Order: sequence, then C-alpha cells, then structure tokens
Amino acid sequence: MSEAAKIDMYKASVPVILNALTNLKAILGKAEAWAGEKGIKDATVLNARLALDMLPFSKQIQLVSDTAKGAAARLGGVENPPYADQEATFAELHERLQKTIDFVQSVDTKGFDGSESRDIVLKFPSRTIEFKGLDYLTGFVLPNMFFHVTTAYAILRHSGVPIGKSDYLGG
Repeated sequence: MSEAAKIDMYKASVPVILNALTNLKAILGKAEAWAGEKGIKDATVLNARLALDMLPFSKQIQLVSDTAKGAAARLGGVENPPYADQEATFAELHERLQKTIDFVQSVDTKGFDGSESRDIVLKFPSRTIEFKGLDYLTGFVLPNMFFHVTTAYAILRHSGVPIGKSDYLGG
C-alpha cells in the first residue's frame, strides 16, 4: 500500500465506534426514562423485538458491545475482554455500554499501526471467516455494529420511545 493510500485505522474505527456507543447509551437513557414514566418494567423493553425470529433489544446492545470491543482489541493488538451476556436491567445495559466505551478508549493508538493488513480470524460455531484488517473494519465491523445499533433504535421507536434521527446521529 502506498503512503498516499495508507489509512489511519485508529481514526477510521475508534471515533466512529465511540460515537455509536455514546449515542446508543443516550438512547438507552431515553428508553429508561420513557419506561419509568409509563410504568413499564425493564424486562418488557429489554425483551422487545421487531419480529418473533429476531433477537431482543438487550441482545442487540450486547452485540453492539461485542462488535465494538472486538474491533478495538483485534485492530489495536490487545486481548479482547470477555463479557457475560447477563444484563437484565437498564442499569446493567448502561454499565455494559460504559465498560465498552472505557475499554475502546483504553486501547493505545500505536496498536492500530499496520492493522489494515493484519490477519483477523473470526471463529463462529458454524464457520471461520478470515480478513485483512481493513476488510474486517469496512466489511464486517462497521456494517455489523450499525445493523445492531439500528435494530436497537428501531425496537425502541416501534415500542413508542420518543427518539428520532438526531438521537441516532448524536451531536
């Protein structure tokens, strides 16, 4: 890759990831306040889905977190911390998102140097996927993370939480 074509993998990943996590945390706060005002139990919102065969809201948050921390770890050259998927309250989901934000912020920018060509291997129960770092970021991490952020947003919006595009985009 020529110097002119070189990409700053830290700048292409971490700020985008942190923005999504921060906005999702704010959206989660609005959902919690809405549920409290309406007298809706945490479990009702956390188990909400768009379709019967889709994962519930809480799992969407967990998958955003897993994707974000996995990206920071793999591209930053550090160990990916395991998180148990046991969140059953708004408070626990807030804690999970904050823990993810703190982890992503803790990864040294120097670890991202050269990660555009780093070999990344993801092992799933039914298959293994191999990437180079840039393809992992652009073809897996960002689309996957935003799929789950969007789905979480859509579940809340469909449930009646008063959020809009500006909440999703933040700023």
